[in-house]
Amino acid sequence: MNKVFFTLLCCLLCGIMDFSAAAQEYNPIPVALPSLQIAPDARSGAMGDIGAATMPDVYSQHWNAAKYPFISSDAGFAFSYTPWLSKLVSDIHLLYASGYWKFGNDKLNAISASLRYFSLGDMEVGTLNDEFWQTVSPHEFAFDVGYSRKLTETFSGAVTLRYIRADYSTGDDETTPGNAFSADIAGYNESYFYMGRSEALLGLGFNISNIGTKISYDGGNSSMFLPANLRLGASLGYPFDPKNTLSVSFDVNKLLVPTPPLGPEDETEEEAQRRIDKYQNISSIGGIFKSFGDAPGGFKEEMQEVSWSLGAEYRYDNSFSVRTGYYHENEYKGNRRYVAFGAGFRSDLFQIDAAYLVSTAQSNPLDQTLRISLGFDVEGIRNLMR
Repeated sequence: MNKVFFTLLCCLLCGIMDFSAAAQEYNPIPVALPSLQIAPDARSGAMGDIGAATMPDVYSQHWNAAKYPFISSDAGFAFSYTPWLSKLVSDIHLLYASGYWKFGNDKLNAISASLRYFSLGDMEVGTLNDEFWQTVSPHEFAFDVGYSRKLTETFSGAVTLRYIRADYSTGDDETTPGNAFSADIAGYNESYFYMGRSEALLGLGFNISNIGTKISYDGGNSSMFLPANLRLGASLGYPFDPKNTLSVSFDVNKLLVPTPPLGPEDETEEEAQRRIDKYQNISSIGGIFKSFGDAPGGFKEEMQEVSWSLGAEYRYDNSFSVRTGYYHENEYKGNRRYVAFGAGFRSDLFQIDAAYLVSTAQSNPLDQTLRISLGFDVEGIRNLMR
């Protein structure tokens, strides 16, 4: 078994859980396509995976598409590259592209789209006699289109529709490509008020993402939940003077997926299978409502399922930026905890951002990984070509 196949199994185990073996204290929520939860851009990644209410940018599609009507430029597009498990392998990565276009005489409307491709590398598949048969490339793919509109002077809303496909097949008949559809509903409010002698910017936002169907990898015999998620955020930008600005942001997240029930220690295999089947038969929409009050540990465990991020960004002359942030997930729900750092440069033509993550708890697939994002302003390109 080569290292790529081993990595693939590890990634799949992030979404598939052995309920009968789970300890009562440790009870993470299993979801399909964990790549949909990866922060795709370096700017938000450098602030600890924050984006529900940060200042709008070209990457807002993933975090909150309702921010696009407030962006200063009329159109833009961007690309981002994120290596995955870079300490073990070199061919597993996330590629992400996004773009938007504001239209209408008043520029209150925006159309946006993004493309996400998570490659699990190339894997050589052999026969029972260890003879080479073929090379397969398991991957996860998502494409979405969003529409956003400014509804009042300070508030905007957005709806995003998404097509999702995951293909982990290795040439046998047991694993089949999975397809799913989902939608996001988002809102963003941006207002100014005075703090002392300076006019500060307060951003508030929410995004309910990946509301949709379940996905199956075995021809429909069983299915898994998409990572439906509720994200709430707030951001405060304070200008010290015309050239120096500091922004502080805070996000909270909760998966809208039912918590897997835990069985007693003396549970039989038949009882465990009935429990698993009952969990898997929950509908995706029913699971969203059930997720707010189904934790075996009651309210305490429900609160453990809420993760949070705190980040800051300092900008000089709206061109140079330095960022940092912290992400916290409860130790019984995945234990992802890390500090992130980053920097960026922006001009009238393009922006480039970089982020670096350092895990403070268990090993993280992005630990000590450098991420790069590159964005372009369409108006700047037009002005350059004139």
